[in-house]
Amino acid sequence: MTIKRKIVHIDEERCNGCGQCVSACAEGAIELEGGKARLVAEKYCDGLAACLGECPVGAISMIERKADPFDEEAVEKYLAGKKGAGDHAVEDPDGSVSPPSPDPAGPTSLPCGCPSTQLQMFAPVNNATPDGGAGTRQATRLTHWPVQIRLVSPTAPFLRNADILVASDCTPIAYPNFHEELLKGKAVLMGCPKFDDTNEYIDRFTAFFSAAGIRSITMAIMEVPCCSKMPLIVEAALKRSGKRIPVETIVINPRGEMVRRTTLAA
Repeated sequence: MTIKRKIVHIDEERCNGCGQCVSACAEGAIELEGGKARLVAEKYCDGLAACLGECPVGAISMIERKADPFDEEAVEKYLAGKKGAGDHAVEDPDGSVSPPSPDPAGPTSLPCGCPSTQLQMFAPVNNATPDGGAGTRQATRLTHWPVQIRLVSPTAPFLRNADILVASDCTPIAYPNFHEELLKGKAVLMGCPKFDDTNEYIDRFTAFFSAAGIRSITMAIMEVPCCSKMPLIVEAALKRSGKRIPVETIVINPRGEMVRRTTLAA
């Protein structure tokens, strides 16, 4: 039964997909889908407007209309499911109850709770600015934190329906136009296949591909032997997840030149 009450309203035309409202909503009522913030279910919104002041473009407002009443018990079940709580059932927005899916990557955050694992999302900087010298300082295209493969949760909202850039750690140093040409418009996952555990990477990528509905994968790797493992890792994870996602591989040499660009259709 619906009642007349205050509830969040999201202007999709104004929304830039920064995700700040997602982090601000303790009830998990807002999620990113297709690059836009959306209300998951009316019963998850408490109408207290904690998300209101977090929107940098004024896309969120509170309106009074007929809606499902706030259901605190449903919120608790929903959040427990999102966190992968072992024995808790997950209540879906339509009211059905299903067991939580296991997370093949294990815990989604480090037990230390250090700041490097805290999820942040922010709007990209669109314009270059003067650097105080003769030239201009290039704008960053990063829209989220963390970026390291081992720190990102498979349920991170910035991965949902995203185009992702899988970059080896050395590529931003070697390739001068990394942000503008490779990172722009993508979520990024960074790591080093030489120093990190290959099996852990396969597990984590399997979780990313299985959970996030990723649209495309761009890999940026160096023209060095150790980087050649990254495409094999991604290929193994795709096979394990059963997903068909288009993959583009970009190879950069140590002089910062793009020497190869290949595309593998889904």
